[in-house]
Amino acid sequence: MQANRSTGTKPEKVLARELWHRGYRYRKNVRGIPGTPDICFKSKKVAVFVDGDFWHGRDWLHARQRIKSNQEFWYGKIERNIARDHRTDQRLKARGWRVLRFWASDVMKHTAECADRVEAVLREEQIEHLHRVYLYDTQYDTVDVAAEEEFEGLGQD
Repeated sequence: MQANRSTGTKPEKVLARELWHRGYRYRKNVRGIPGTPDICFKSKKVAVFVDGDFWHGRDWLHARQRIKSNQEFWYGKIERNIARDHRTDQRLKARGWRVLRFWASDVMKHTAECADRVEAVLREEQIEHLHRVYLYDTQYDTVDVAAEEEFEGLGQD
């Protein structure tokens, strides 16, 4: 277990490299954000997690049958990880974040598709941001300035 890393795993690096080559800039393992996302786009409020298949319980109902030794320990550990991931997602969503979770094996097999999903969410967030900015900017378009009528005749001599 000592060799298992919590950050900087190969699947994380592969996805991060793909996003970097597509021109996206991000922060890695940001501690101030719940769950410490593997890849974080703070300005867009998008958190990306790359979860290990075993440690985070992929297909847990079937995978748990493969564990033969120390079942009580492993069942508890992995089920706590699953519950923690769920709590983290809820906390981030309550704060207005979009959460993307990928299984490590999917990232390794389908890197481009995973990056496409991240890219699509980032584009959605960009469109929503522009929409909010546009609505804010246009809400004052109809404001009349009282001083305009008083000084119309100045400077025309």
